[in-house]
Amino acid sequence: MPEYLSPGTYVEELPADVVPIEGVGTSTAGFAGLTERGPTAATLVTSWPEFERWYGGVFDPERYLLPISVQGFFANGGLRAYIARVTFSVDVAELRFGEGGPRVRAVGPGDWGKRIAVRVQRATLNPNAFRLQVLYFTVKPGEPIDEAKAAGATVIEDFDELVTDPTKSQFAPSLVNTGSQIITLDWPKTPTAALEPFDDFRFLGISGEPENWPTADHFIGKADANKGATGLAALAAVDDIALLAVPDAVNPAMQAIRGKVVGAMIEQCEKLKNRFAILDVERGKRGFDGKAAKPYLFPRSDYAAIYYPHVRTLNPMTGQPVLVPPSGFVAGLYAFNDTTRGVHKAPANYELRGILTEDVRPGEGPLEFTVSKGQHDTLNPVGVNVIRDFRAAGRGVRVWGARTTWAHQEWMYVNVRRLFNFVEESVNRGSQWVVFEPNSEPTWARLRRTVDAFLEQVWRDGALMGDSKEQAYFIRCDRSTMSQADILGGRLYCLIGLAPVRPAEFVILRFSQKTIEAAG
Repeated sequence: MPEYLSPGTYVEELPADVVPIEGVGTSTAGFAGLTERGPTAATLVTSWPEFERWYGGVFDPERYLLPISVQGFFANGGLRAYIARVTFSVDVAELRFGEGGPRVRAVGPGDWGKRIAVRVQRATLNPNAFRLQVLYFTVKPGEPIDEAKAAGATVIEDFDELVTDPTKSQFAPSLVNTGSQIITLDWPKTPTAALEPFDDFRFLGISGEPENWPTADHFIGKADANKGATGLAALAAVDDIALLAVPDAVNPAMQAIRGKVVGAMIEQCEKLKNRFAILDVERGKRGFDGKAAKPYLFPRSDYAAIYYPHVRTLNPMTGQPVLVPPSGFVAGLYAFNDTTRGVHKAPANYELRGILTEDVRPGEGPLEFTVSKGQHDTLNPVGVNVIRDFRAAGRGVRVWGARTTWAHQEWMYVNVRRLFNFVEESVNRGSQWVVFEPNSEPTWARLRRTVDAFLEQVWRDGALMGDSKEQAYFIRCDRSTMSQADILGGRLYCLIGLAPVRPAEFVILRFSQKTIEAAG
């Protein structure tokens, strides 16, 4: 109780009886894989042009599957994606201006940094300032770099009126490190070498092992307190991620390590319980039946779904068709479904966008293989979500399955698993106020009211079954869920049960003939 020591009028602000629980987002994706360039830390991109600025866009899509998959994510309604670039090399290209002087470094490791060139000149206006120009080439040109070659660079960045005084707003590292997508500028506290202008562009250099295909450990990554997390470990540190995809897992070069990478994806989803893995079948699995499908499936889990077959889209580099695993495109549909209908709606019966709409030649249409109804009958029961071609009926190419890779009926459907993820994460975040509150009846009652208000809205949104909220869910937080030992040990248990809506997977329409009786 507040303590009052002198006469007067006092105003007290009382806490709300119900603490609102805000539903967490479910449409943010996390991608790990190979890109042309860029940082290895998990970086948020909110559009395809932003991805291009950071990572270089589509680059050799026969080998680098991630960029074109992210393009498919945004084409199908995705809005937010964290990218964790995976690379074999840990060495970063750099150019040092004298011993103990400033240095320019690529924003991420790998040989791509050797195609960055920089030039330092006098500033345009301030005689005591300098200008830093940065070029990035997809293909490294011969030296020297004249103005014609410079104009052909893939990325051109120009920082003018930079100063060396850290107290000024134009301090060089402050502007470059916040404004550049390809370099960072390291500035010693007390540089022992001056930054002298030079008229010719100079390429960054790199030492160490040559670039190679990453191993399973590179994809799985690790959390390093000094260097930062990489790979899947970098995505694990981002709470907002609700969808997880690694399109490169089905790259032929990944065959020996595919199991480890996919296993790490599923392990992360099952451990964190706030995300869902979208998996692909490798290319070339034509017309396999249910029994033959099993060896190609990834570990059984209610936190994962698998899609088949690959989709065909245009390679923007050549204008020619290219086959791409569908996980990125499907992740975009998940995001679109969540933002327009809700996470409780099965992410299926949507037309895929960003793929071919016409056959390139007979037998080469939007899908690697056309799956027949009979083949689908064998794939659906084993948890393979098929992408079907309904163009003949005027309905385009659609995702025609919404099952997890888990066979048990309780967690068979993608939307049921993801609805529970949504509710669990929302209640978990929205009930943090309970920590260190008295573990007694008033706190339990307030928690019940708080959760009830949230679940009632979930039910009204159509995510739960039942004509009344009593039929849709129950909440228990009292002495029936806690023993005296629990209370004394500081443990508060709240039991929540939900009746989720399941998709109408099999729609049966029954018809019979009606006989018109003769009028008597």
